[in-house]
Amino acid sequence: MAGLAVAGLRALKRLCRVALFLSQLFVLSGRGSLSLKHSYPASTQIPASKVPASLQVVPELLSLPDFNSSEATVVPTYVSRCPSNGVCSRLPPECMSCKTNYSCIYGKPTVFECQVKPQVHCVDETNNRQETFLINMTCQFCWQLPPSDYICSNPTNCKTVSCPRERYSANCTVRDHIHCLGNRTFPKMLYCNWTGGYKWSTALALSITLGGFGADRFYLGQWREGLGKLFSFGGLGIWTLIDVLLIGVGYVGPADGSLYI
Repeated sequence: MAGLAVAGLRALKRLCRVALFLSQLFVLSGRGSLSLKHSYPASTQIPASKVPASLQVVPELLSLPDFNSSEATVVPTYVSRCPSNGVCSRLPPECMSCKTNYSCIYGKPTVFECQVKPQVHCVDETNNRQETFLINMTCQFCWQLPPSDYICSNPTNCKTVSCPRERYSANCTVRDHIHCLGNRTFPKMLYCNWTGGYKWSTALALSITLGGFGADRFYLGQWREGLGKLFSFGGLGIWTLIDVLLIGVGYVGPADGSLYI
């Protein structure tokens, strides 16, 4: 009896193994996979005409902007210097384009028609949006303006105290609120007029009091002349008197060629 029981258990184990193998083979074949497609019926589509308007989605609202488009808006550099919603006639010249008339009479008042550049917004005196307006100005080129209407570069290597007076080539730019004809940046020959911080009163006082020891020449940066006056006791007083006169009239100046303060 025991032998029969053991044989039966062995046969039962073999049968279970065969059943397990067949079930795995059936699942791998695809017929027994758990798929939503087999588990649920296909959903039915509702016509768009039966969907309420509040639940409909507009396709245009779901589209994202194309940041790689070549038509992307590019802000010009002059926009940052143009006040928004300001008076058109008070805008800087670089914010507008004017129809200039070069046949106007020099020195006489004239009127030019101007238009704001793209992306520049301005208003008139009554706070209404405006694009075309008139500008009142004097008929003259930019290089003919008075010195107070433009700014020029300063030199650092020319001598202001010389005979004849030296000139230097400067680059000048017209101020923003000034309107004129031609280029707003132009070259101009100007007299040397820069200063290094030397005071005329201090140089004259040193020449009168301590000129015999060359203090005035040392102050002006002329150390060679200062040593000569120091060891000659001011040229026995003659050199001292001459320097008092030359500094007094402004003929002797700083060694770097700058003007007195």
